Amino acid sequence: MTREQATTLPPGPRGPAALSTALMMQRPLESLLGWHRRYGDLFTVRLLAFGTGVYVADPHAIRELFTGDQSDLRAGEANAPLAPVLGPRSVLLLDGPEHLRQRRLLLPPFQGAAVHGYRDVIRDVTAAEVARWRVGDRFTLRARMRALTFEVIARVVFGLADGARTERMRRALSAVLDSSPIFLLPEALRRDLGAWSPWGRFQRRLAAADALIHEEIARRRAEADLDARTDVLSLLLRARDEDGEPMSDGELRDELMTMLLAGHETTATGLAFAFDLLLRDPVALARLRDELAGGDDAYLDAVVSETLRLRPVIDGSERSLTAPRTVAGWTLPAGIRVYPAIAVVHRRADLYPEPEAFRPERFLDGRAESYAWLPFGGGIRRCIGAALAQAEMAEVIRHVVTHVDVRPRRAEPDPVVMRGITLTPRHGTPVVVTRAARPARRPVVAA
Repeated sequence: MTREQATTLPPGPRGPAALSTALMMQRPLESLLGWHRRYGDLFTVRLLAFGTGVYVADPHAIRELFTGDQSDLRAGEANAPLAPVLGPRSVLLLDGPEHLRQRRLLLPPFQGAAVHGYRDVIRDVTAAEVARWRVGDRFTLRARMRALTFEVIARVVFGLADGARTERMRRALSAVLDSSPIFLLPEALRRDLGAWSPWGRFQRRLAAADALIHEEIARRRAEADLDARTDVLSLLLRARDEDGEPMSDGELRDELMTMLLAGHETTATGLAFAFDLLLRDPVALARLRDELAGGDDAYLDAVVSETLRLRPVIDGSERSLTAPRTVAGWTLPAGIRVYPAIAVVHRRADLYPEPEAFRPERFLDGRAESYAWLPFGGGIRRCIGAALAQAEMAEVIRHVVTHVDVRPRRAEPDPVVMRGITLTPRHGTPVVVTRAARPARRPVVAA
């Protein structure tokens, strides 16, 4: 009897789903890497809300998953727990022809020339943020990066220039984000028991955010200069599918919510990770400044790539099997989630010598193989906003390291935890400003 015939699922941690979930929340990288060492390139993990899943850390098997027959793989179905906040028409929740239609409509604003045009917005927003920093100011970089990346999204996606409208949107979306773990509760526990119940409070926060998004959609439809505008919302309002049909207001709402929640939050977290790594490596920081002073961006781009390798914001790229499928010699049954294990692949010593070390130069000799560097997933489900996220990280890092000095307030690197579905620095990367772009004043202490 072959191994394929003898087993259905690879081995994995045997404890209850609640224990595996707690370990993933508190020590996600350590847990995944430990399970990989113990069980091999495929291991099974049972998690609350997401059920039973198999992590795949074999790049060749991941290539087959991303490039082979997709008919029995459902990424949208795997992302179903996100539906309460993203909405049923989000590109992250669609599969098959519906997903391809939505993806084609969304791609143009996030490609080539369009992303290049957004760099000026990123530079302006970053300069305004950093100009407010003073010597002695203490804050968490993730909090400041969240504010910065939201401002970028507000301008790039919505074309918002009105500070009051941007602030209203930021407050509403932040309220939804801050209650995000609630939507991972089992459906049976999602009960609106009034304004003070967790689910009821979440529903009211979501309704307030939805109202503002629909208000912006209606406002933009009525603008006389709609055809001349270059923000993403205007481009999507003008977009037509192969049948000449536009996106509905419901589709627009779900895609805008996806961009707002997934786009700005993940980029802010990536930036917090980047500074936590870079500020603790004086050699890398000095080299970056020297290269930028000489007009060479290659090392800057390598810093972004190495950050996303060592600190990916997503631990795995989900797929659900609708039929049995053989993956790396294991026959997996229908109904199982398969996770190409981003965080584990990024720490393989056969792909990245000294995998725990922060070494941006490893990306100077060329890009990593497609299925060895996966911070944005891969295949037809690769993150649409990948180019914008990388451009935003590069421009923010460039401005910060050339205009100010900040020092970590913690002796050790910030531990990585999982909040909702993303990996984040536990303490938000707390820093103190030691050199500012403008004269010093009395220190301001912020969270």
